[in-house]
Amino acid sequence: QVQLVESGGTLVQPGGSLTLSCAASGFGFDHNTMSWYRQAPGKERELVATITAYGTTKYADSVKGRFTISRDNGKSTLYLVMNNLKFDDTAVYYCRALIVSQGYWGQGTQVTVSS
Repeated sequence: QVQLVESGGTLVQPGGSLTLSCAASGFGFDHNTMSWYRQAPGKERELVATITAYGTTKYADSVKGRFTISRDNGKSTLYLVMNNLKFDDTAVYYCRALIVSQGYWGQGTQVTVSS
């Protein structure tokens, strides 16, 4: 059974930093593309960053240069390091695994950027 458990979300001030984690189990983590998405109140869920099994990364324009996605295959864990956080980064952040063309989601973790 595929399980994705996000953690690390909290309240942070503008300009601050935060690291999100996604612990994965129930599938071959190192073989699959992983992504972070986010959904702000009243908005659609949007792609934040993706990392392939080979380590190739891609970012939304809004987070380029501020966020870094990475993976630790030995720990079956996905990370998102977020720097210089802005008010617009406030959202629920979701981890997604792409397994044989099907997407699996975690429950999300809340990130709130506020002064």
